[in-house]
Amino acid sequence: MHVTERFGQDGVAVRDMMAAAFGLAGDLPSRVATGCGLRVPVAMTSPRPDRVTCLACREHARREHLRLAEQVERLARMPGSVVSPAQGRAAADRHRDAARRFGAPG
Repeated sequence: MHVTERFGQDGVAVRDMMAAAFGLAGDLPSRVATGCGLRVPVAMTSPRPDRVTCLACREHARREHLRLAEQVERLARMPGSVVSPAQGRAAADRHRDAARRFGAPG
């Protein structure tokens, strides 16, 4: 099992938002790029650390969660942010926890 290369920006989230907002559901691609550079069927990907077996994908997901943690904390501290610094820290902590779980042996 793999992780998608661009999690948080993948077609599933966009498709769900469009379906909820407009009642439209576009087709998802049958294959997606993964963190290890392969193109695999969507069914061979998972956002859950306990399911991902590809070591390169686990490392990719760990790095991405750490990057997202830093980004959300930084954005929450900006003036005018709709997210409070406390909310930003909580979200960052969740990303760091996910990074820790992806870094642990699967």
